Amino acid sequence: MSNSDYLLRATVKKLSEKLNQTFYEKIEDATSAAQGIPEIIKKEIDILKEEIIKEAKRMENSEEKQSEEELEIKNNSRNIVINKIKDINNQLEILNRAMDD
Repeated sequence: MSNSDYLLRATVKKLSEKLNQTFYEKIEDATSAAQGIPEIIKKEIDILKEEIIKEAKRMENSEEKQSEEELEIKNNSRNIVINKIKDINNQLEILNRAMDD
């Protein structure tokens, strides 16, 4: 075999070793990074859950407040109607007394 053949074979061998080593290191890096991803995703999901619960509570409180306001409006309207009925009854009594006299 000639020197150029040895050089060529040595070059291929060393390049192969270097590529394998680099590839192996990158696989290790990717594996390490991949192991951290589930924890990151879990944290994000937990944050999302908390935000959803807070929003649900806010919406519930808002709805309760709106229901209380609607009830108050209904009660006010009912009181107004009752007062008008009382006024009409009083006027009818006055008219009845006037007719009786």
